[in-house]
Amino acid sequence: MRWTVLDAALDSSGRGRGEERAPGALRAAGLLDRLGAHDGGAVHARIDDPRRDPATGLIGAAQVRQASMAIGAGVAQVRAAGDLPLVVGGDCTILLGVFLGLPAGTGLWFLDGHVDFFDGHTSETGEGADMELSILTGHGPDLFGRALVDPAQVRLLGHRPPQDDPARREADRVDPRIVQLPAPALRQRGAAPVGRELAAEGSAPVWLHLDLDVLDPRALPAVTYPEPDGLDWDDLAALVEPLARSERLLGLSVADFNADEDPDGRHARHLVEVLSTVLAS
Repeated sequence: MRWTVLDAALDSSGRGRGEERAPGALRAAGLLDRLGAHDGGAVHARIDDPRRDPATGLIGAAQVRQASMAIGAGVAQVRAAGDLPLVVGGDCTILLGVFLGLPAGTGLWFLDGHVDFFDGHTSETGEGADMELSILTGHGPDLFGRALVDPAQVRLLGHRPPQDDPARREADRVDPRIVQLPAPALRQRGAAPVGRELAAEGSAPVWLHLDLDVLDPRALPAVTYPEPDGLDWDDLAALVEPLARSERLLGLSVADFNADEDPDGRHARHLVEVLSTVLAS
């Protein structure tokens, strides 16, 4: 199956950070050509209201809903054409829209440096990227009248153990049905074996989400919320390659590349090289 690249430049801070410019930066680095991908264009997913909604605690809540609907429609259109969607963000809030465009019962491989399980009351920022996994699983602001993902179908991978009180409170909120494998445990077991085990697990369709802050800042500093002690590029490639080959895979989202932190484009080029290698395989 062919990949179709769909831009979703959603920055949930509402302040126009570098994530908005990530799709353009990755295209300029050769993403479509290196993948041999179809150009799915861009969906209207801009958040420019930095105020927190008093009802949900979420920045730009109405715009997040609208952006999510647009992303969901784009994902559904790509899938209807028989292609695999590659949704390029933007930040992790794009995942809400992705699941609006997927069939019920789809699972989630969630690679992230954080657990993203705050809600509108516990999040210090109010950004959707603080809480998209809690929203998806029915533990955050109710934006869509239903949970979009069964927590038992989520595999949370590569996050860092909590080091301060806010992170511990967030970790305590994570639904116990979600299977977690933080970065230290993942490295200990080996990224490649973990990837093979996940790919062979079950038969339900699954979406792969890659927040680039799963990488250590020494490997990729061009993210908005870097976390130390993350994966290196070899770990990431070894983990993703068997997942990308899985017949269960419905598509991939890539989030949190901050183009403003990559003025010469070298990190974008390296990311494109890694993606083209693991996805082409």
